[in-house]
Amino acid sequence: MNLKSFDIVIVGAGPAGGHCARILAKSGRKVLLAEQNDTFDKNDFSSAATPLETLSKFDLPESVIGSYWHKLTIETSKVSQTWESPKSLGVVLNFANFREFLSSEVQGNGSEVWLGYRYIKHSQASGETIVEFKQLSDGQIVKVSAKVLVDATGFVRAIMYDKENDKPDFLSGTGIEYLIEVELEVYDKYASDLIFFLGDKWMPKGYSWIFPMEQNRLKVGAGRIFLDPKTVKNLEPLKKYIYLLIEEYLKSKSYKIIDKHGSTLKYSRGLKDIYCKDNIIAIGDTVSTVNFLGGEGIRHGMDGAQIAGKYIQRYLEGEISDFRDYETEMHRKFDQKWNISERLAVRKYIDDVNDELTDKMISYLKYMKTEDVMDILFYYKFEKISRGLGGYLQRKIKELIKKFHL
Repeated sequence: MNLKSFDIVIVGAGPAGGHCARILAKSGRKVLLAEQNDTFDKNDFSSAATPLETLSKFDLPESVIGSYWHKLTIETSKVSQTWESPKSLGVVLNFANFREFLSSEVQGNGSEVWLGYRYIKHSQASGETIVEFKQLSDGQIVKVSAKVLVDATGFVRAIMYDKENDKPDFLSGTGIEYLIEVELEVYDKYASDLIFFLGDKWMPKGYSWIFPMEQNRLKVGAGRIFLDPKTVKNLEPLKKYIYLLIEEYLKSKSYKIIDKHGSTLKYSRGLKDIYCKDNIIAIGDTVSTVNFLGGEGIRHGMDGAQIAGKYIQRYLEGEISDFRDYETEMHRKFDQKWNISERLAVRKYIDDVNDELTDKMISYLKYMKTEDVMDILFYYKFEKISRGLGGYLQRKIKELIKKFHL
């Protein structure tokens, strides 16, 4: 049987899959990047806020940017704090444009991108890995061969686990986001502000957000974290809190809903995911490469994809026979900060730390510099919370940290 052959087949064209394919295609490898959606607009599900350095670190163009922001605001049920800078602190990516750009880079370097192809299964035959896809437009089954197979299917983890029961225990999160068009005066008020909402008023057992996008457009979203799906049944639907933000916080009288999208996140407690087996390697959300406290995964998934790409190259060169060193490096890079984020998330979203404690914590943060708040929120330098505030405030912060069991 003559099959089309690739050095690497990557299933899932999210940030991790797309960036990994981009790196390997640029290095001259023959790559297939396969995505089950037939356009990138169909799963435009990420809120996609990221620090400014993401652009330079991953060489991203202006075309993938939805907006720049230079203010950070945290709203609780009773407290509002804002930090700002005269310069841009970060961007909100246009997620569809961003993924399309990564895809175009793959194709521009001589490799292939297949949209509308769903992964079915893989098998071993005559020293090759045979990967089977279903073309969703006509139901045709297509098979290819690969030297390396990459699972970038996110929370589905479609390749790494044969059975659902084989998967580790997960913390789960679900979120929805509306892209809305608002009046000019409303947009101008929030056009450069990244706003997070905590507390029972805005989002019990989770958080919500308002992020700016292109002219007159805002992203308004809400997400919650849970251990057991049964715990969600008695809670109000997420959309209730989105409309609360639109109507009570933004006070938009004539907004227009442009798009609704949502997604699920499944995070392995203690990072117990399977990272590799034989010639198969997993990246991105498939191995919980995400800050579970804030649900941020784009730049971390791309970071992990670069690490994976390095080991894939070494494997194809015959320098290594498996990907165990990749797993070791990933744990070395992410374990410590992810474990702290996980514990904070459980305390805040699942054990349900009361609003009074949340209010106090945010009130104390007002004494911190903008760059320190950025370090805490985006670089997980939680030690900065109790450093440099001095005297009474330092003691109070340490008391709060103890209550969080850190």
